[in-house]
Amino acid sequence: MTTGIIRIAACAVLLGTAAQAQDESTNRVGANTDWSVFVEGDPKECWAVSQPKETVNTRDGRVVAVRRGDILMFVTWRPGANVRGEVAFTGGYPFAPDSTVSLDIGGTVFELPVDGEWAYPASPEQDAQIVAAMKQGSQAVVSARSSRGTLTRDTFSLLGFTASVDDAAQRCAQ
Repeated sequence: MTTGIIRIAACAVLLGTAAQAQDESTNRVGANTDWSVFVEGDPKECWAVSQPKETVNTRDGRVVAVRRGDILMFVTWRPGANVRGEVAFTGGYPFAPDSTVSLDIGGTVFELPVDGEWAYPASPEQDAQIVAAMKQGSQAVVSARSSRGTLTRDTFSLLGFTASVDDAAQRCAQ
């Protein structure tokens, strides 16, 4: 997914800790507590994005240190492709083939099919259900299994989610 790669690069620059890298990017247009808003112009694309506040990796029931790429959750609008509020998660590693990613928001659990290093809801209707649940919740917990068998659990704060999602939606409605 080309736009996913572009999004990761842009978000990694802004969400990372390197101040120099942050100064080089210009597409972040808003920040609301734990979520940021980005806009690209050609084609028009707007998204809200966040990194997890906590990450736990386990193998055989033991906490392990593993290398992972960027861990990000997105909600995206692409007016030219008629995409509105598409939820996506990248765990920074290839997911186990034929597995799903579990997204728990306040006890409501959604299973997301995987595609390489990405997980998406199965339908636009499920996207809308997840966004509604995230607007009501305080955190989202994503559990997944890597192609190497590592179990991961990433906890995202939802502080600032509603403001960021509404901002991204409005920017792509224009």
